[in-house]
Amino acid sequence: MERKLEQFERLLFIMDELREKCPWDREQTLESLRHLTIEETYELGDAILKNDLNELKKELGDLMLHIVFYSKIADEKGAFNIADVLESICDKLIFRHPHVFGETKVKDAQNVAENWEALKLKEKGRKKRVLEGVPPSLPAMVKANRIQDKARGVGFDWEIREQVWEKVKEEFSEFEAEMKLANKDDMEKEFGDLLFSLVNAARLYKIDPEAALERTNLKFIRRFNYLEEKTIVKGKSLFDMSLAEMDEIWEEAKKFDQK
Repeated sequence: MERKLEQFERLLFIMDELREKCPWDREQTLESLRHLTIEETYELGDAILKNDLNELKKELGDLMLHIVFYSKIADEKGAFNIADVLESICDKLIFRHPHVFGETKVKDAQNVAENWEALKLKEKGRKKRVLEGVPPSLPAMVKANRIQDKARGVGFDWEIREQVWEKVKEEFSEFEAEMKLANKDDMEKEFGDLLFSLVNAARLYKIDPEAALERTNLKFIRRFNYLEEKTIVKGKSLFDMSLAEMDEIWEEAKKFDQK
């Protein structure tokens, strides 16, 4: 514990020094840091997907720097400081875990999640709206997952998870109907409904849809790179190859890459 506190104090000291003596750090604002924080968050996500623990350590450090940086700027504005940030999260965790810090009894993790959402609505100063905590700027797929998860937290969910597949089939049929009519706007609406239902299915089966799609993205990249490399070795260009020729190498790539 002593080393942890020592290094955290060291980071705070470094931040003070940078803010005072570094021209770049001195010019930063809450707004100028925002896009950098988003970038760092995605880099953290990449490290997690790669299961690269060394890289994970580095990216967590970068995010920690941003938290301290935002707190420093807010302190200069007289709004709050890092101690207030830490106090706030400590109070929140204690309040939302009455089964740990109080007398509440829970059966399982699902019960904890349901209590979490219910307690959020009771917190002082919060608007009593279930979905108000979903950031508007989240990527659409992540947002869909969070919306559904919050709705589940108050009991608005399928009684049996297998029921979701009927909804998926229904949404696919509705998309097919609009596709035949060739109305682009209505097709987009129905395709959105279909994607939303698939995200719902992923959630019910405890699959992260964002991570699942990224795995497929990376798999496609590996296989397409294999296809391109093979054509280069043969002295050909993809532009000059037929689809049948590309498909032949693609099938070879699938056998080579079974990840």
